[in-house]
Amino acid sequence: MDIRQRLKQVIVEDLNLEETTPDQIRDDEALFGEGIGLDSLDAVELVVVIKKRFGVEIKDMSEGRKAFASIDSLARFHRERMQA
Repeated sequence: MDIRQRLKQVIVEDLNLEETTPDQIRDDEALFGEGIGLDSLDAVELVVVIKKRFGVEIKDMSEGRKAFASIDSLARFHRERMQA
């Protein structure tokens, strides 16, 4: 399974997005606000989920803000950390 699809599935399942399926999330769609509508509590939970499921640590808010912009940016962040 492609990393983007895995990320979408994890977000939907672990954040209990009952009204959303992974297929409904576009790769370039904003994860917060006007996008799929995640909020600051979801961000905290997502940091934990990404570390637990993918072994990638998001160290601070600045890093998280860039990584959580979209599925594309989260996949890119994941690839960069796995290559480091």
